[in-house]
Amino acid sequence: YLPCIGPSLSLNCLATVVNKALDLSEGRGGAMKLKVDIKEDSKHTDLVSCVGWGSATELYSIGDDGQVLCWNQQTGEHTKFMQLPKNVYAIDAQWSSTGRQQAAAGGKKGSESLLIATSDGKLMLLSKSGRAEKSVEAHTGAVLAARWSSDCTALVSVGEDGQVKVWSRVLMLRSTLVQSANPVYAVSWSPDNSQLLYTSGKQLIIQSLQPSSKPLQWKAHDGLILAVDWGLLSNLIISGGEDRKYKVWDSYGRNLYTSTLHDSPIASLSWAPNGEMFAMGAFNTIRLCDRTGWSYSLDKPNSGSLFCISWTIDSTQLAAGCANGHVIFGQVVDRQLEWKNWCATINADHSIDMVDLTNESSEHLEFPERIVRASLGWGHLLVTTPTQCYIYNSRNWNTPVTMDLKGGLVILIQQAERHFLLVDSVSGLQLISYEGRHICSIRQLGLFPDSLNPQTVTVCNDTVCVLDQKDEKVIHMFEALTGKPLGGGSTSSGKSLKHHAELLMIALDNRGPPATRQLVLLDKNHDLYITPVRSFGTSNRITNIGSMVTSVAWNDQCNVLAGMQDGRFTVWYHPTVVYTDKDLLYGTIVRRAGSEFVKNPQIVQFLGNECTLRRTDGALITTSISPFPALLHEYVSSSKWNEAVRLCRFVKDEALWACLAGMACASRDLTTAEVAYAAINEVDKVYHLRKIKELSSQERRNAELALFCRQPLQAEAIYTQAGMVFRAIELNMTLFNWERALELAIKHKTHVDTVLAFRHRHLEEIGWKESLPKFQQYSEKVSLDWEKINAKIALEAEKESTKN
Repeated sequence: YLPCIGPSLSLNCLATVVNKALDLSEGRGGAMKLKVDIKEDSKHTDLVSCVGWGSATELYSIGDDGQVLCWNQQTGEHTKFMQLPKNVYAIDAQWSSTGRQQAAAGGKKGSESLLIATSDGKLMLLSKSGRAEKSVEAHTGAVLAARWSSDCTALVSVGEDGQVKVWSRVLMLRSTLVQSANPVYAVSWSPDNSQLLYTSGKQLIIQSLQPSSKPLQWKAHDGLILAVDWGLLSNLIISGGEDRKYKVWDSYGRNLYTSTLHDSPIASLSWAPNGEMFAMGAFNTIRLCDRTGWSYSLDKPNSGSLFCISWTIDSTQLAAGCANGHVIFGQVVDRQLEWKNWCATINADHSIDMVDLTNESSEHLEFPERIVRASLGWGHLLVTTPTQCYIYNSRNWNTPVTMDLKGGLVILIQQAERHFLLVDSVSGLQLISYEGRHICSIRQLGLFPDSLNPQTVTVCNDTVCVLDQKDEKVIHMFEALTGKPLGGGSTSSGKSLKHHAELLMIALDNRGPPATRQLVLLDKNHDLYITPVRSFGTSNRITNIGSMVTSVAWNDQCNVLAGMQDGRFTVWYHPTVVYTDKDLLYGTIVRRAGSEFVKNPQIVQFLGNECTLRRTDGALITTSISPFPALLHEYVSSSKWNEAVRLCRFVKDEALWACLAGMACASRDLTTAEVAYAAINEVDKVYHLRKIKELSSQERRNAELALFCRQPLQAEAIYTQAGMVFRAIELNMTLFNWERALELAIKHKTHVDTVLAFRHRHLEEIGWKESLPKFQQYSEKVSLDWEKINAKIALEAEKESTKN
């Protein structure tokens, strides 16, 4: 572990950094881990086969002794909830999630129905009071697993008979989806509830609920697969079995991580609801893992095999049922947050330790309730408990701003420079200032707060973008100050962006005025695109800027983009150059390969000149980029073109010259653009820019420069707004956009014969006949006289020269 070491930190703190690294290597440091608690006396007289949280403080456990016990985490006491009938053994159980958000917030209200799968082939529904609501004969032989869908409108069961059955909420059979020759030991729903993942021997199979659809299957393990789970927010699959390994897969069956060999088969796996981590259980083993697969902590309790694992809805605690009749409780502790020189450690006793690495100063922050979620960035620490939100300023840790929450579980916090986005299960998406003032709420059909994560929602000072959970190709865009959709006043007519492929993540840049705001899109083909958020007068330009990209992040100080591309660390110094001169794009990209990048690292943060990445083995690595691109962006944003040219001449880096050429063209500074293009030996473009500079009319220079930047629509708009209709028509004829040229001529009632004449001559030269209906129509009505046409063109030129 090494924090960012760069020019922003003095060398005097190096000893502090080294000591912290030594503490971590010796086990004294702050890596996240589980604080495991096992009660001394076993309350069950036989193995515990099922555990499930009914609320954030109430756990229900079911043992082979038939007892259903309720454990209260606040008082530490347990009560007998009910006794199962004789010779009825529970194999799997799960509470429906209806009401779980309120339960997580208040700890009083419970879930509605407890689903129990039994060894005699039955499915049972129990109410909160313990009353049996319904029981059905589901399978021949034991029901090995039963799971609610994420919206609790359906459930699935699998059994020894090899069948996969889908049921309604009240246990009415909807369909027998699969009939397999092998017993099915585990099953899980996809995040959108449209597919099912189940096991068949050594294989994993994804089956759509649509009839006659072809399943996706692959050999996942070398032994029988015993446990699977499909993350609601991560959209990743975890599996484990008798080959004593657990693996992480994407939704296409591609292996992302394979663990080392354990001492015993993997008996249980479970994703945390926040999608950031998962837990693995085996014989005398419980392991807490990151979403990418590497391990945070490993505990060896004397418990026997861990048959089941269940998380609280806020992802702060878990419980596991053991073969020796014990119930293990685990609390996630020592979670760490880092931002620049600050490091925050979340402790088990409802407190946070803040450490300034530059001067070794520290602050201890205490809270009256358990910490549900925390975020550190932009000079502020945000902490939420079940009932309140605390906002700390890094300049003063003593007096936080306190806000009351409305009873919903906080699912996500996304920070921007001026405000932050708070997502909870009751109020949805709220923008709040760092002074605690409510700015706006964002409400739109199709937005489900429970399934949002940092990859699907992004916020900056003026814009909020959210990926649609039903259609992952659609992005909804909102004004940050009003909460209204961009481009429309109502929630139904606002602006949305649709991509051609499903998206993995979206990210807004942080700097610049709202008119230049940019959004990057990473789709499931791992292609990276960029598009302007606010485009006036023209349609959105979604432009590809990279392929085989696995992770990206914007810089916090300037609009520089960093990413992992094909195993190499890649930096786009000026990604918006694709709008001005796409030929310059590859000249503004810097790639770096090395052994530290071979294990598919993910970018954690990109602050200043330092980029922090996390490898799949859990190692944090830090790499530096040149400080000069940020300085160039600063000069250009302040219109200091002479200083920008001097900087490029001093650094002598072609990538900087390419950036300056694109920036100058975008700002219509032809002199600087000519110098920059000359520095990178773009001779043809230098001559073209000189010709543009020689044009007498400012409107013509602007239009020709827009055409140089491959923006014909903008060039046409410049001509028409300046009253130079003939130039707009001539532009479209030059681009062989004949229909648009005729449309302009008809609209402005001028030069219709000019368009027809040039079209006629063009067709004669290539030996074609007229095929466009509108041209055929007007050719019969308008006579062509080249003398009159040339005279009209000469008159237009005379008008321009007189005006100039």
